[in-house]
Amino acid sequence: MTGRPVVFLDVDGPVIPLRARRVPGAVPDEGNPLLDRIDPADGRRLLALDAELVWATTWMGEANEVVAPRLGLPELPVVEWPDLDEEPVRGLHWKTGFLTVWAAGRPFVWLDDELTEVDRRWVRDHHPGAALLHRVDPLAGLTGDDFAVVRAWLAAQR
Repeated sequence: MTGRPVVFLDVDGPVIPLRARRVPGAVPDEGNPLLDRIDPADGRRLLALDAELVWATTWMGEANEVVAPRLGLPELPVVEWPDLDEEPVRGLHWKTGFLTVWAAGRPFVWLDDELTEVDRRWVRDHHPGAALLHRVDPLAGLTGDDFAVVRAWLAAQR
């Protein structure tokens, strides 16, 4: 299958880094000081990617209510995580299989801070399309280098 690539986006770690960072234009939030770590420039960089942006986070719909406005993003599709009691493959991230199914054969990028080689191998073996599973440093969040890797990968898919 082909189609416009998907960029699956996790929030905690990639968009909200675990370490505080100085963000020009950040909007203070007294209810959740971690939201001050969201860099509005990331929203512009995400929108510039030639792909469909999709939230792949435990924030689920709250990502559209709380995070998207701070990034200047429109409402995005959200991966709804099913309640399954199945044990995943040892070492496999619990999101991996769901995202592969959601992509439905389309090329995809997955930006997350918990990705491992087990996830990469599993996707290679179970997904018919191209995929880039890119681990973002959770202390730094998304960086210019991360965006460069994603842009290059997306360009190679055209």
